[in-house]
Amino acid sequence: MSSDRRVPNRGAIELRVEYKRLNTFFADYTRNISKGGTFIRTDRPLDVDTEFVFALAVPSLEEPLRLLGKVRWRRTAEESTEDAEAGMGIEFVWRDDEERRATERTVEKLMAAELGGSLTAKLLGKP
Repeated sequence: MSSDRRVPNRGAIELRVEYKRLNTFFADYTRNISKGGTFIRTDRPLDVDTEFVFALAVPSLEEPLRLLGKVRWRRTAEESTEDAEAGMGIEFVWRDDEERRATERTVEKLMAAELGGSLTAKLLGKP
């Protein structure tokens, strides 16, 4: 496991993330996403183990991609550094295998569109 807690390789893509916390609506950003999760850059990270629905605004999709996620780790603004932004590491939570496969296909397409096919294949460990 790398020092930044990620297991699957991630692609560098900046997407707007929207979610609610109690009765407050938040709009933050993610710059990296993998088939298993994402990092949401925010000065207001949710507590570890919090499950929540969030929407990724993807330019190539008509509707935002709505996903269920669980906070696996967090870094507050006070804990952040120049090399480690404040935010939270999110693990995707799927209701069933079909939802997982559909999300993985979407993430692979996003990575391929942003990074190109060969780099995406390399990041995903595909021949």
